[in-house]
Amino acid sequence: MKCLQDLTFEEIEELVVSLGQPKFRAGQLYDLQMRHKEYDEATNLPKTLIDGIKADYFATSLKIIERLVGKDGTEKYLYALNDGNVIEGVFMPHRYGNTLCVSTQVGCRMGCAFCASGLGGLIRNLTAGEIIGQVLCVNKLHGGTPKDRAITNVVLMGSGEPLDNYDEVTKFLRLLSAEKGINISLRNVSLSTSGLVPKIKELANSNLPVVLTISLHAATDEKRSALMPVNKAYPIKELIDSAKYYFDKTRRRVIFEYALVEGKNSDKKSADELARLLKGFPCHVNLINLNYVKEKGLRGIKGNYIKEFIDNLNKQGISATLRHSMGNDIDGACGQLRVKYLAEHDNVNRGADED
Repeated sequence: MKCLQDLTFEEIEELVVSLGQPKFRAGQLYDLQMRHKEYDEATNLPKTLIDGIKADYFATSLKIIERLVGKDGTEKYLYALNDGNVIEGVFMPHRYGNTLCVSTQVGCRMGCAFCASGLGGLIRNLTAGEIIGQVLCVNKLHGGTPKDRAITNVVLMGSGEPLDNYDEVTKFLRLLSAEKGINISLRNVSLSTSGLVPKIKELANSNLPVVLTISLHAATDEKRSALMPVNKAYPIKELIDSAKYYFDKTRRRVIFEYALVEGKNSDKKSADELARLLKGFPCHVNLINLNYVKEKGLRGIKGNYIKEFIDNLNKQGISATLRHSMGNDIDGACGQLRVKYLAEHDNVNRGADED
């Protein structure tokens, strides 16, 4: 069954007219979905319209089934989709506004060596409505409305590879920035990719000026392929060329994410390789001290070594900072809450089968 949150205003208008209702009802129905409300919360819609829709369309795409709140105000959510799958997201309060990290797939097929999101592989893509539903749900939770938003910034850095779900993700970006909807500027949106080169170029041509964040994590093909299998399909030279193409088309500075992994990519030689790779390109390196994922076994490095790595890059003219880590006390890294939930429910189901 489909969901209203997958529809644009124009598509809702067509739906309303097809049911013999006046066009102005489309605005009321669109407002219902933008406020993440269920049909029984609709006080201004006739029963005939609701009855004509709800047999074919869910009102909302998901609901929060678990909410963890960290000491720093970070919140982590586990969402249940209408088909029973679960995904997660993170709310991060900042001085300049509130950021929501959203997922774009159930699971992931990229197979990165340090990430919990890909444990179990890719289950399916999310629809545009399931992606924007995360924003609308948390906006409502924090007292926001479509016009007085509690969410000001969105990062597509949750579970999944956004560019592996290109059509639904780009539809989501248009829904998110629609003037009649929640209307979040795409200049307040960051999209993180593992490096699907053809899709980076397609995004550059799409007139969707999001901040492009590329998960780099190593500056040589040998090191990067060991951490990120996608590098075997799209090696570093092609990736950097696509990043420069994105900058040339959008004039938006590209961000490179670099998780510091003990014994893999965090020594002085690795810093020098990274500096040589990015020299002269107007970009920024966002260094990350790796969150430990027990199923992966890789660890981050200690603070003084992080400072040395940053200082080395800065001395060679590379803009680099350490990303402020939030939500450490609630397993803030991508995929960890979902993995825990699935393991617990698998144990419960196995126990029930044994009984």
